[in-house]
Amino acid sequence: MPLTEVIISIEKQFNVKFSYAVEDVATVRVEKPNTSFTLEQTIEYLNLKTFLNFKALDDRYVTVSVLNKTIAICGTVLSDESKSGLPGASVFVDNTGRHSITDQNGKFSVQDIPINATVIVSYMGFESRHFTAKELFAAQNNCREIILYTKNQELNQVLINVYLTPGLQKYVDGSTVLNTKKFGILPGLTEPDILQSIQVLPGVESTNESIANINVRGGTNDQNLVLWDNIKMYHSGHFFGLISAYNPNLTSKVIVSKNGTSAEYSDGVSSTINMYTKDLVSNIFSGGAGINCISSDVFLEIPITKKLEFHISGRRSITDLFKSPTYTKYFDRSFQDTEINADSEQYDTSSDFYFYDYTAKLLFDLNEKHQFRANIIGINNALDYSERLTNSNQTQSKISNLSQKNIGYGGNWKAQWNSKLSTNLITYLSRYNIDATDYRVETNQRLTEANEVLETGTKLNTYYKSNDDLSFLLGYQFNETGMLNQTAVTNPSYINTKKDVLLNHALFFETQYNKKNTYLRVGLRCNYFQKFDKLLIEPRVNIRQKLSEQFALKLEGEFKNQSTAQIVDFEDDFLGVEKRHWVLVTNKDLPIATSKQGSFGVEFNKNKLNVEATGFYKFVDGITASSQGFYNNFQFTNASGSYTAKGFEFLANKTARQYSVWMSYTFSTNSYEFETLTPSVFPNNVDIRHSVSIGFYYEFIKNVKIALGGIWRNGQPYTKPIDGDETVQNGNKTLVNYDAPNSENLDNFMRLDASLNYNFNFSPSTAASLTAGVINLTNRENVINRYYKVNPKDSNDAVQVDNKSLGLTPNISFRVNF
Repeated sequence: MPLTEVIISIEKQFNVKFSYAVEDVATVRVEKPNTSFTLEQTIEYLNLKTFLNFKALDDRYVTVSVLNKTIAICGTVLSDESKSGLPGASVFVDNTGRHSITDQNGKFSVQDIPINATVIVSYMGFESRHFTAKELFAAQNNCREIILYTKNQELNQVLINVYLTPGLQKYVDGSTVLNTKKFGILPGLTEPDILQSIQVLPGVESTNESIANINVRGGTNDQNLVLWDNIKMYHSGHFFGLISAYNPNLTSKVIVSKNGTSAEYSDGVSSTINMYTKDLVSNIFSGGAGINCISSDVFLEIPITKKLEFHISGRRSITDLFKSPTYTKYFDRSFQDTEINADSEQYDTSSDFYFYDYTAKLLFDLNEKHQFRANIIGINNALDYSERLTNSNQTQSKISNLSQKNIGYGGNWKAQWNSKLSTNLITYLSRYNIDATDYRVETNQRLTEANEVLETGTKLNTYYKSNDDLSFLLGYQFNETGMLNQTAVTNPSYINTKKDVLLNHALFFETQYNKKNTYLRVGLRCNYFQKFDKLLIEPRVNIRQKLSEQFALKLEGEFKNQSTAQIVDFEDDFLGVEKRHWVLVTNKDLPIATSKQGSFGVEFNKNKLNVEATGFYKFVDGITASSQGFYNNFQFTNASGSYTAKGFEFLANKTARQYSVWMSYTFSTNSYEFETLTPSVFPNNVDIRHSVSIGFYYEFIKNVKIALGGIWRNGQPYTKPIDGDETVQNGNKTLVNYDAPNSENLDNFMRLDASLNYNFNFSPSTAASLTAGVINLTNRENVINRYYKVNPKDSNDAVQVDNKSLGLTPNISFRVNF
């Protein structure tokens, strides 16, 4: 019966009055209580059978409300394929600490749950599901059946649940996964910066402290394939590389693969960094906001209907409103040795810099078999710079500006045709632009530079699950990539425009086997470049064999290719801030880069002590001198060659409930070979022979965590001028006369970082965190790059230029999530 009718009946029976809001009871239906019940028994019955809170104030009045109501919930968790119960599934009530485990029949029950609480049901190998407590209300012992759906596209199992810090995990295929929601704390970081966090892994370096220059096993940054919800991204950082441009709040996980990559992926001859946003229609309104010394952000998850949901996030710098000490450190680091920070006795200079990024995602579940998703991501950095010259005759003001953007659109359709067959159709568009205008006061000359990338892609993945242990993947991918580079000068008038377009077709096949002690993934990818009529065949292999409960062997190998690269033409390109620009291969002076990589390792895991040792060999052919950013006699030379990196990676990590301690060490040698240069073989720009990282994470009291860690590594190579003959005349130009390339090394790099985090709740549904972090705690001065230029006052002398790392840089962040 409608509750309103039941209330009228009870009022007549017991001569009482109910006080309530009409909207609270209007839609509630309940079985009429037994007329033999007392008033107290009747109220207890209504509390048990409805979501409402009935309370007798006295013998005459009864109040009805939804405040502070707790209920009992129950359910049966079933597999989507067998419809049988899943024993051991986790049932977690968010922000309450209450949880349960399903019994052998998949059943569970939990008492005294807040009526608006979020209940998360999860089981390994299945997609988690979110419910409100109302949806699982245990009225009349009618417990809801909860069906969990198999992750048919991902047989990966979590091998190590806590890898270095909570939220970092290792999969059985060797990839590392960053779960941003569960992320703990890393030294120096105040937020789970996606691209900063992966640098704790052995073999992953940034020789200049920039996420825009991540070196994986000796590669350059443009050799990393970066995907955001299957959209290929061509730009990764704010502050021109010091901050990741990807908002972590709606990013659910990040998968990093250094070798043995799935045949599904091409490009990125060094690594694949794959970011996924939240993909579940939860029907729960939630969100959060945060602020630190650099930027503020907000994100929302908005349910529209039971099948439709909208996620949105935005972040913007606050540096044009408030210039914190953190901003000052970042600004000086980013713009040192550029026209923005150029010392001048003649000019008064000023600069304004800001950045922002945004994401949006529309999630629509047509039914249990078909899901549709649409995404957008935007990243923007903007810089305005002015010079003012005043003399006895006149005053002149000139303005330069720089804009760097990457915007991406994507969509996909996932279809589960039956229990064994599923497909995923993916399409995307990515557009990258960097534009600079530089008005030079001395010559009254305006230089305009532009670099644009426009890429569209479509991919169809077909998955077939033969049984619980064996699955197959068959797919097709098509990409069209266009790039434009343009330079225009006034006084004298000059314009140069270059456009290139490349079409690429690919077929790929992969089989994956995962049973007991053996994991095997073997794939083959066939790439056809239509413009060059060229076919590249790339095998992939990833094997893990468990020898005992503690020991396992790991073998990985891959062939990959890359048809895009970043090159440096001149040091003052784009105001000297972002010197690199994207180009397409031509198969002549810019060949397709190809890589061959193999690695073999041993793993030990016992009592949450994880020890790994891996040897690797990597050969990359088809690189160009202009893509390496040389500071030597080869700086303006056109040449193609290769590099060979080989080495050894070691990691030891001990975790417990309250702490994690780790130490990683990488030894590697990395050398170039350019047949047309003399010498033809010399050390790579990122030839870092020894690199050590040590850190620990500790929760010393409830909700208070601390992290402390340090990095030590050899200084990177550089080239000195020849003593006594430091410059040389080349036509009407005077150039630095460099000695043997990369024959010297900078002083060793060392940095100590620390972070402190405190979590607390404003209410059961509102959580907050306060985090403080310090980069370079000892304020050590590290030189991260060194080159030379001709002394403008003495053409026979070369001036040494040192680029330095961040000094002591504090930051603090405050977040609220609901």
